Amino acid sequence: MGLVGNSEKVSCADAVKQAARLVRAAGRTLCLEESTATLAGLKGELYPDAAALIRAVDLLLVFGGDGTLLRVAREIAGAHTPILGINIGSLGFLTAVPSDGLAPALRHVWRGEFTFESRSLIEAAGQGGGRALACAALNDIVISRGIASRLVELEVSVDGELLTRYRCDGLIASSPTGSTAYSLAAGGAVIFPTAHVLALTPICPHTLSNRALILPSSATLQVKVISPRPPSVLSADGQVVSELAAGDDITIRRSRRSVRLMHLAGSSFCETLRRKLHWRGATI
Repeated sequence: MGLVGNSEKVSCADAVKQAARLVRAAGRTLCLEESTATLAGLKGELYPDAAALIRAVDLLLVFGGDGTLLRVAREIAGAHTPILGINIGSLGFLTAVPSDGLAPALRHVWRGEFTFESRSLIEAAGQGGGRALACAALNDIVISRGIASRLVELEVSVDGELLTRYRCDGLIASSPTGSTAYSLAAGGAVIFPTAHVLALTPICPHTLSNRALILPSSATLQVKVISPRPPSVLSADGQVVSELAAGDDITIRRSRRSVRLMHLAGSSFCETLRRKLHWRGATI
């Protein structure tokens, strides 16, 4: 079993140490990402990064918030080994197990009380700043204005047909997994992660009739930057990839690569929505 934690979160150390004790007590081999071992002061079979670690284990425990899991998902995309997120952060839609529930969660794992769910990434490619760009994301690809408080103008085509020109703060192309992230904050729909769709959500559009759009997962989006100023920014899962200039074209589509998430018995997306978003059905 492999352990990966957010090396910038000191609070991860105790949970990683507890997991190491439980794994060893169960007679399993302990494997660690090097930075995680350093964080927790542990010894074991060490690997330089998650991509190397994933090839040596049958399950990867990821300790941190959703940002940590997103980072690991991009690194290991395409691997068959499942990952289970242990939440050290706050909201944690992807990190399914709270840190104080680690012991019972691993008991479920030892007893085989779990299922797997495949989550596809989305990818972007094109020209930006005079060079070729390529990136992938589990949650979303975003093209937005930078620090300047001015609208950007973006022309969007779907499968080669012009859709519209948006004047807005930016556009979010989201996977179903990412529908509960930036897209939700921008007014997008909550989408079941097993749905075969893509979501396109404008950020603060100037035209009020511009609404979030749900597209088939087979759709190819082409986004062309029209406005020369301010510079637009391309980001993947919140990580800046490049600045974009007028005339730059970015193509966004579903990736062939995916990750496998482990779900413990008794968990579901409906239960996650009720718990994380406090959907109780009560009146105000």
